[in-house]
Amino acid sequence: MKLQRLEPGVRKHRSDQVVVEEPLEIRMEYFDGAAWATRSVSVTMRTPGHDVELAAGFLFNENIVTERSQIREISYCRSDGPQEYNVLSVRLRESVPFDPQVLTRNFYTTSSCGVCGKASIEAVEVRGCEPIPQGTLAVGADIIDRLPDALREGQTTFERTGGLHAAGLFDSSGVLEVLREDVGRHNAVDKVIGHGFLEGRLPWTDRVLVVSGRTSFEIIQKALMARLPMIVAVGAPSSLAVELSRRFDLTLIGFARKGGFNLYSGESRVLDWENPGL
Repeated sequence: MKLQRLEPGVRKHRSDQVVVEEPLEIRMEYFDGAAWATRSVSVTMRTPGHDVELAAGFLFNENIVTERSQIREISYCRSDGPQEYNVLSVRLRESVPFDPQVLTRNFYTTSSCGVCGKASIEAVEVRGCEPIPQGTLAVGADIIDRLPDALREGQTTFERTGGLHAAGLFDSSGVLEVLREDVGRHNAVDKVIGHGFLEGRLPWTDRVLVVSGRTSFEIIQKALMARLPMIVAVGAPSSLAVELSRRFDLTLIGFARKGGFNLYSGESRVLDWENPGL
């Protein structure tokens, strides 16, 4: 992309790469008891790439599907014209019920407009989330200290554009297993969880989710759906994210930088530094 760069006393022309942002519509195809029906359930602004994972993760996190076997096919919609790469169709198996009103209710319970924190947290319990069990994960503080840099090193698109969020899945020794980038924080998390859903790897009771930005209520909710016991964030958490993490005993870490981090909940999963001062 052509642009102008202005510095004190200088105006110069240059080229730069910017992150791609395009809409993605997710449509459900389901059997309503009499015939096949189609319903648009979401339109999100995203960075193209891993769209199938994004759709699967979104539907799983909204509790619309719980098992990979419930989905017959996920494909880009085809029309009489060219392939539409901004519309995905998710076809359920005939025996899988789908309530078109479920997303209306889910939107109400996750929206920040007019819904109190207590109601939002109770809505997570209604979805079937339970406290994260103890004993499945323990990570040393020295390993956690390295995770943000490891996430950044894997962000190939960010290095070119500087405009993408990232979510990464790590094991307890700090090995990166899955990394996804997107213009939206929530989309990046949906892509990671969607990958696990499609691969049949959920629940992730012994893995760490690392995110490049701040941590909101919705990101904690998505982690709880995947049974992830620990989130490490480069940025700050919201007050409701902290409250939700404490309610469900999820380990929440924020302001993770080289040399330290803040631990808001789930302290027992974080081990002390092996070599303090090094």
